[in-house]
Amino acid sequence: MACVPWFQFALQENRLSASHDTPLLTTPLNALHLELGARMVPFAGYSMPVQYPAGLMAEHHHTRNAAGLFDVSHMGQLRLVGADAAAAFESLMPVDVLGLPVGKQRYGLLLTDEGTIIDDLMFVNRGTPSALPGGSDPHATGERGGQEIFVIVNGACKAGDIAHIQSRIGQRCNVIPMPERALLALQGPLAVAALTRLVPGVEQLVFMTGNAFGWAGAELFITRSGYTGEDGFEISVPNDSAEALARALLAQPEVKPVGLGARNSLRLEAGLCLYGNDIDTTTTPVEAALNWAMQKVRRLGGARAGGFPGAGTVLAQLDGAMRLKRQRVGLVAKERVPVREPAKLENMDGKTIGEVTSGLLSPTLNQPIALAYVEPAYAIAGTEVFAMVRGKPEPMIVTPTPFVPNRYHRG
Repeated sequence: MACVPWFQFALQENRLSASHDTPLLTTPLNALHLELGARMVPFAGYSMPVQYPAGLMAEHHHTRNAAGLFDVSHMGQLRLVGADAAAAFESLMPVDVLGLPVGKQRYGLLLTDEGTIIDDLMFVNRGTPSALPGGSDPHATGERGGQEIFVIVNGACKAGDIAHIQSRIGQRCNVIPMPERALLALQGPLAVAALTRLVPGVEQLVFMTGNAFGWAGAELFITRSGYTGEDGFEISVPNDSAEALARALLAQPEVKPVGLGARNSLRLEAGLCLYGNDIDTTTTPVEAALNWAMQKVRRLGGARAGGFPGAGTVLAQLDGAMRLKRQRVGLVAKERVPVREPAKLENMDGKTIGEVTSGLLSPTLNQPIALAYVEPAYAIAGTEVFAMVRGKPEPMIVTPTPFVPNRYHRG
């Protein structure tokens, strides 16, 4: 299934609600969402809450000021297990997997043979089954010994991602999907206080680390990370314990439910890419300004340079040997006129020089913000470009991201 851009929500909702040929999947929290009065929409093949009665703006601000609980169980979870798991996984991405310490998390990019992005993902080195507290796994019997890598991929891409990983490295390690587990995200400056009451010890995690914990007889795997720019956690939990855990979290005074609408506005303020909008199989990591995600060891001159799909193109773009045709930038509008994807961008002479890929009125800044691709000459901070909104040019300024400062807990 292809990854679905955010701007197709309304189109999808109308089309799929009118068709009985495409039954939507539900997450283990579906009944709870309905009980809480959520507005449900089709997303990534699932019926998902886009907002609750409080509304997107209130949910956005609550996450910034306290703690928001998100159901992200549509996303794919899988394990790569075996002595060669890290080296095998590294062969699919321009990312340092072999050098990632046990308990650490990293952002990764699956690439096509042309060097464009199949999906972006998060992964954790869980070490051996006994390397992390609570890390022994009853499913490990009969598996190849050695390392275990826990991977989270985008929901709309998960079937394709798993098939791609299996076909490329399934002979080198066990590729084990985890449909038996749900995924919750607790995000915001007070998330740590709320979660620590239920899961003591979780406060010891720092940004981009993870560990196994127990709660009410359920084995959790928790990372201190997220998709909002705020401090927070992502919690992998067995399906049959997900609703009880969600209710326990919502019983905490800091926590309110938050839908996908506010998740989108929060991630855009944080300058984070949405697959299907800002990155896809037409964009390379360098065009997408994701150079930071490719460690030096995988670049030209590094100890393990290349050796991943599309390395010739990606490394040439990183090194400047191959010119970019476009580059991802952040934009802030001069006027309070929302600019949404896929608005065309023009220069002062009316020439089309790019396109908006994500855009909205920032709830935090009360200004329109956007991510866009522009010709490299217009990618310099401070450059003025014009977004075409209903036939009228709206001035926008190229601006570094994040638009709202990140507040990750780095220790």
